[in-house]
Amino acid sequence: MTLIEPIGKLPRSTIAAGFIPREAEDEIARLLYRPTIPADREIMILAGFDAYARLASFQRIAGEATDRCVITPQCWHRLLGGRVVAVQMAHNHPSGIARPSPADLQCTREAAQFLRLVGIDLTDHLIFVESGHFSFRNALLL
Repeated sequence: MTLIEPIGKLPRSTIAAGFIPREAEDEIARLLYRPTIPADREIMILAGFDAYARLASFQRIAGEATDRCVITPQCWHRLLGGRVVAVQMAHNHPSGIARPSPADLQCTREAAQFLRLVGIDLTDHLIFVESGHFSFRNALLL
């Protein structure tokens, strides 16, 4: 996995390529992530999958007063304590704008680097809004 570090603003074509309309979402997005994400505050989800692509671990992290989600070492420890070989991150933007923020880009970059060090693949980072979600993988940012 190579994380491509964008320079400056994300090109419009990257945003368009990364957006998946709600009606085209796969079962994981529709049945696992979307029901656990509230519309009024930011929530981060870390899902760990085993070598057979089965859900092995699930962490839901509530946003702080600053509306930012912080992934603590304890969250990583609980998530990676099992048979996890791949991780998918997901969170929402209550603003309704699916575009990744500079903080989202930095968080994804740091998570991918950390996971790579321990031999785990970050398969995607999804940003949910009411009308669909943005996929870092589809936008070629992972």
